[in-house]
Amino acid sequence: MKVFTAIIKSMRPKQWPKNGFLFAGLIFDGQLFHLPALLRTVSGFILFCLISGAVYIINDLSDLEGDRLHPTKRFRPIASGQLPLWAARLVVSVILLLGLPLAYLESPAYAGLVLAYILMNLAYTKWFKHIAILDVIVLAGFYLIRLGAGVVLIDVTRFSPWMYVFTGFLALFLGVGKRRAELSLLESDANAHRKVLEGYTLPLLDQFITIVTSMTIITYSLYTCSAPNLPENHMMMFSIPFVIFGIFRYLYLIQVKQSGGAPEEVLLYDRPLQLSLVGFGLVILIVFYLT
Repeated sequence: MKVFTAIIKSMRPKQWPKNGFLFAGLIFDGQLFHLPALLRTVSGFILFCLISGAVYIINDLSDLEGDRLHPTKRFRPIASGQLPLWAARLVVSVILLLGLPLAYLESPAYAGLVLAYILMNLAYTKWFKHIAILDVIVLAGFYLIRLGAGVVLIDVTRFSPWMYVFTGFLALFLGVGKRRAELSLLESDANAHRKVLEGYTLPLLDQFITIVTSMTIITYSLYTCSAPNLPENHMMMFSIPFVIFGIFRYLYLIQVKQSGGAPEEVLLYDRPLQLSLVGFGLVILIVFYLT
């Protein structure tokens, strides 16, 4: 039982909310209540969670020595010895051997994106995570793969390409914010724990944040007023304040509260951020399904 618990913990279920981007195609194409499309998206989401969990284990195996020196990562099951290396490798093998064929049964295009996600993660772990700027761009690419995976699972007819642009900048915002939180937390020991941090400074990351914050808000605002699948009454613009508040709240957390190193975990405990997400969801529900 302890090994099973360690396996689940190593698959990082707290990070699975990021896979919620698979539902964007379903929701923003107005198919949330279309049962076949909903079931396909849910099954694709579950499968993506399992495969991304296997990828997290691969990352932990690769970063084992570094994690043992990290102030918080040293408590992860593999780094702490709770999960034996043989068990971790076995879990990865089983999930990938079963997951890829199942992904192909969902959709060949979906399987292709899943495979791209795996290969990009391997390349990220081996090379990209050590190259400043490129590391956050690749991280943003993972979000775009999730978004695309959800789109190819169903017959999308009204999904706007603007969502890809907005998602890309939002992901860059989260990635840069994560790096800033890490650099601020680790301070003088940052380079010893994550090599890429030696390529960043707090002023540089703050400039990046200014740029991607602006572009995130601008691209989402353009989506609300120009996407062809939206109602002509422009009610979607009522969702802009919730997006702005969510972004500003995250900036407050990483710069004032010195947290935010794991955006997906922040969403699980920060009540104002949760309320802004609820408000955003209500606007989406009204615009796409009640008007």
